[in-house]
Amino acid sequence: MRLLITGFDPFGGESINPAWEAVKLLPDMIEELEVIKMQIPTVFHKSTEVLLEGIEKHRPDAVICVGQAGGRYEISMERVAINIDDARIGDNEGNQPVDEAVYPEGESAYFTNLPIKAMVDEVRSIGIPASVSNTAGTFVCNHIMYSLLHNIRKYGVTARGGFIHVPYIPSQVIGKKNTPSMDLDSIARGLQAAIGAVGRYEKDIKVEGGAEF
Repeated sequence: MRLLITGFDPFGGESINPAWEAVKLLPDMIEELEVIKMQIPTVFHKSTEVLLEGIEKHRPDAVICVGQAGGRYEISMERVAINIDDARIGDNEGNQPVDEAVYPEGESAYFTNLPIKAMVDEVRSIGIPASVSNTAGTFVCNHIMYSLLHNIRKYGVTARGGFIHVPYIPSQVIGKKNTPSMDLDSIARGLQAAIGAVGRYEKDIKVEGGAEF
């Protein structure tokens, strides 16, 4: 089984993106999964083009995109992506879409078909905070998750796909008062545990994973 995992380049004035830095630390094999790593740009639409080219080249059985969520303290398995681009800041090429559909012909939302609760359980089992998230935002992270799931549902580009958000690393929160972070090694170990669950669980486990807000 082959898994393609992506991480974004730095954006928003940051000099590093923990998503890509953690992805680079992953081994090439995780249990029975061959792991292929690829960086994608933090740019609306171009990120989708690069991702789809990678899927066409590598023909993975599953795809996980990873992004930075500054302010979160857990590794977050995203449940749903919505059909909207609404950028608070410009992307890395200055694009700032407001209230635009990712795919005008697409569904209002798509749910991941990764075993996200099993993934959370595996990450927590090694002592790393993790949770199910019900919002991937409306920036490029949501854009790429929606694009991936749209192309899975409509065109069958791969079997399974989803998105993981990771926190800042400590060097990014210097000067950012009361902002949580997680060390890069823990992020990478958390991703590895989550990937292991993808390889072992065809269907998700049924456990509590909801949120009040």
